[in-house]
Amino acid sequence: MQSELRNLPSVDRLLSERSIKSLVTDYPHDLIVDIIRRQLEEERYLIALANPCPSIEELAKSIHDRIKNLTSLKPRRVINATGVIIHTNLGRAPLSEATIAAMEYTSRAYNNLEFDLESGSRGSRTVHIEDLLCQLTGAEAALAVNNNASAVLLGLTSLARRKEVIVPRGQAVEIGGSFRIPEIMRQSGAKLIEVGTTNCTYAQDYEQAIGPGTAALLRVHPSNFKIIGYTHSVSLEELVVLGNRYDIPVLDDLGSGCLLDTAEFGLEKEPTIQESISIGAALAFCSGDKLLGGPQAGIIVGKKVYIDKLKKHPLARALRIDKIRLAGLSATLVHYLKGEAVTAIPVWRMISTTIGEIERRAEAWSHDLDGQVTVIDGVSTVGGGSLPGSTLPTKLVSIGNSSGKKGHTAHKLASVLRSQDPPVIGRISEKELLLDPRTVFPEDDQLLMKLLRKALNIT
Repeated sequence: MQSELRNLPSVDRLLSERSIKSLVTDYPHDLIVDIIRRQLEEERYLIALANPCPSIEELAKSIHDRIKNLTSLKPRRVINATGVIIHTNLGRAPLSEATIAAMEYTSRAYNNLEFDLESGSRGSRTVHIEDLLCQLTGAEAALAVNNNASAVLLGLTSLARRKEVIVPRGQAVEIGGSFRIPEIMRQSGAKLIEVGTTNCTYAQDYEQAIGPGTAALLRVHPSNFKIIGYTHSVSLEELVVLGNRYDIPVLDDLGSGCLLDTAEFGLEKEPTIQESISIGAALAFCSGDKLLGGPQAGIIVGKKVYIDKLKKHPLARALRIDKIRLAGLSATLVHYLKGEAVTAIPVWRMISTTIGEIERRAEAWSHDLDGQVTVIDGVSTVGGGSLPGSTLPTKLVSIGNSSGKKGHTAHKLASVLRSQDPPVIGRISEKELLLDPRTVFPEDDQLLMKLLRKALNIT
């Protein structure tokens, strides 16, 4: 081990290496020195574990790779061929061209984020989004915050701190990551009162739990799971009738958030924001970057008396949305206002793509890949915690062990594709790598074929 350690070059020796010296034109000297020291420290650790000392060339490459990785743009763009439209791990909803342009336009210069141009005095950032949301949903007032978890937290903290909120036992759920209704409730200072059973809850369960400390009745849409079989739940209509009887607001956590009728696209019915408001929910909460198809945001719409309380709460400042996403959300909502969401917003364009168009592209892919792949039937999913169990028919390009060159197992090929620029992400089923055209932008088809031909060694 000692001899291997002695073979490690010094910092100065590495700095004199031609390939390292070339880095000086692009990066500060201190940064390069720091990276070299970090690399050498790691090599000492590896040598202590009985690994051999790397060559000068190997060390130089590691240092180059380390600097490149440190300074490259992140997150990286990927080609999503998984067939999951709103892929949580791949950035959720891609944005429309108009949304991207609005965000760029707003970020390039100063803007009237919190300045009233008419009066010349301080204004509120909420005015830029409120009229749009009210027009689309029929709500009296609206507010946008960082994400849906923020929206629910702000609503519960503002209206139910040190009070009780009644939730069906089957809706005290985990939506994703650390977003668990009981924990959000605890963080807000509200007391969770569970009623009913996991599979069945009735209106009388709510009514029997109502007391002097009850601040709200909460419905949580089970966005990412389904309970089937012997079940019963209380409709929002029933809940609003009960809330009105006892003068208790009904809060509706819609999760994904939707403004279009999903049933028209062959999917199960997803509750819409405007339906929640028309039924009489005091507040409705949802995400902006899922079925809505915009940037990350939490949307709160409802009755003015409650929205005003949320706006004045100190937590609202901590959870507020920034200028760039505010511009993007506004542009996304305008698509709905103009009736062009299905053609302009990528999420809805993918959902509405016909099976005929997908098959045409899949066959074109197969032809470009010299028939080394197979086109098979499959399904796409909406994803993003939306419409669990609901799928769309699709055509998949299957690359199996018998496809392409020898040794190209599905896992090996998937790894090779992830190393491309941009990385290509598919899904593996048994011994096949499956690629779904539905979630690949048509304008990326030529690039995808180039990357696949390279991965499959097709000349």
